[in-house]
Amino acid sequence: MKTKVLGLIGIAVMALSAFVWKSSDQGLKVGDNYPMGKVKMTNIDGKGLSLDELKKENGLLVVFSCNTCPFVLAWEDRYNELYDMANQQKIGMVLVNSNEAKRGGDDSLDEMKAHAKQQGYKMPYVVDKNHQLADAFGASSTPHVFLFNKMGQLAYMGAIDDSKDKSGVKQTYLKTALAELGAGQRACRNSQTKAVGCSIKRVGK
Repeated sequence: MKTKVLGLIGIAVMALSAFVWKSSDQGLKVGDNYPMGKVKMTNIDGKGLSLDELKKENGLLVVFSCNTCPFVLAWEDRYNELYDMANQQKIGMVLVNSNEAKRGGDDSLDEMKAHAKQQGYKMPYVVDKNHQLADAFGASSTPHVFLFNKMGQLAYMGAIDDSKDKSGVKQTYLKTALAELGAGQRACRNSQTKAVGCSIKRVGK
């Protein structure tokens, strides 16, 4: 019986490893151009916005986010700071909610509007219907950031910084990357870190 249980655990681990490998293998890689640039996504103000419209002179910052994930709640106190810095560096910024499996509840458009108002979001916050953009990017968690340069090429992806507690931050990964692109660079010295957060709630997964 014990041998049978261990065997089943082994199969499960192998299956999970295969799934993770497949997911990461299908995602964007540094240097890739962002996909779905012309697809309109509904913003909390009711307007349709596309990545092409949101991109500014020096690039575009896309942050996959949501309303209730404890990791988002820990990091979102930096969102407006990032928006102000990105704007100063002539880089657009958008928050994207891809939690389609929770669209009828915590991550409905109405809940997004309420959460954005409560937090005082300065940037657009859009609905990624059927998590199409998240799938195209290979986004896995909330928050998960993707920063594109002036050419629309992925220059940095991963985490915002190295600490959920703002007072404990030692490595400002994203702010450093924003400064580099704002200075005219097309590539970032540190192009990838591990995104930590809640899984994106995809339909049927």
